[in-house]
Amino acid sequence: MNQLRKKCLDGARRIVVKVGSNVLTEENGLNLQSIRSISSQICGLISGGMEIILVSSGAMASGIRKMELPRRPDEIPKRQAVAAIGQAGLIMAYEKAFARHRKKVAQILLTNQDLANRQRYLNARNTLNTLLAWQIVPIINENDTVMTEEIQFGDNDTLAASITLLMDADILINLTDIDGLFNKDPRKRHDAALIPVVYKIDKQIERIAGDIPGALGRGGMLSKIKAAKRLNTAGVPMIIANGLKIGMLKKLFTGKDHGTFFIPRSEKLASRKRWIGFNLKPQGAVLLDDGAVAAILRGGKSLLSSGIMEVKGEFNVGAAVEFCNSTGEALGIGLTNYCAADIRKIKGLQSNQIAKRLGAKPFDEVIHRDNLVITNDPEN
Repeated sequence: MNQLRKKCLDGARRIVVKVGSNVLTEENGLNLQSIRSISSQICGLISGGMEIILVSSGAMASGIRKMELPRRPDEIPKRQAVAAIGQAGLIMAYEKAFARHRKKVAQILLTNQDLANRQRYLNARNTLNTLLAWQIVPIINENDTVMTEEIQFGDNDTLAASITLLMDADILINLTDIDGLFNKDPRKRHDAALIPVVYKIDKQIERIAGDIPGALGRGGMLSKIKAAKRLNTAGVPMIIANGLKIGMLKKLFTGKDHGTFFIPRSEKLASRKRWIGFNLKPQGAVLLDDGAVAAILRGGKSLLSSGIMEVKGEFNVGAAVEFCNSTGEALGIGLTNYCAADIRKIKGLQSNQIAKRLGAKPFDEVIHRDNLVITNDPEN
């Protein structure tokens, strides 16, 4: 076993477990045997002193099968109605399964907007911390019944990564219906080989993942890789493993070498930077010259007006803004000290020239390094 993987699992005390639709459903509806097995394993981990947060898919798939629909509806209102129907059965199945082990559960439905707002973000964290202190298992899903494009996470892999960061969890275990990340789709290619450890999520890894779609849920392997990249950037590891195999969670935490382990960066991001980097939706973007890119990525510097080449979009002071290299590749996100109109006036200028151009200089930096998060470093 990879030594870093062993160290991460041995030291994990707060764990997010995400379970995909293909693990939780079967031809006639919910896979009750799988739900009971996963619930039993989670109770075993809790008895061993761990805190577990469960992010569960399956509501949409359960509703589709309960309504005997041939496939997921195209219309958003119908999809939302189907999810509502399925969610009721899903949480009831979990409640019964955990009750067999004298554990209570709590249902939490979230949208991306809940975590983008700082106060609601903190409220959600406080609620989850209280549930964990009471040894109640939080079961989290996206609030599909009210989702719109503006407020949806998009898939539960993204939601699970967000919850992992929100709760400062030690690791995310992503349970799906295949053994991990393969170099080819194992459901179609017999010569596909499992990749046991991913040291860096680059374009090749993303390309491999893009060729392995999901069957029932919104996410496929690519959404899991994007979740892993988000976590690894923040300094948190992730494992993809087969949740249909008996006792998989127990096996992972007793030293069995299953699935694919994604190695995180060595330094963890602070909680506030996690919120900025992975919960806020950019309102615009600035393109930087090579000198500014190097200063931010290699020198740990703030973003100054002198390095800005172009401004995209309209935004106000305090908005979340992406910063990109000269080719438009996004490198990160930060909270801006200037509105878009003013940045257009001062781009390319030295900081000591700002007051003359604007009539005042409230800040030297367009984005201070304390409010700036690197989410993509092409050279690392």
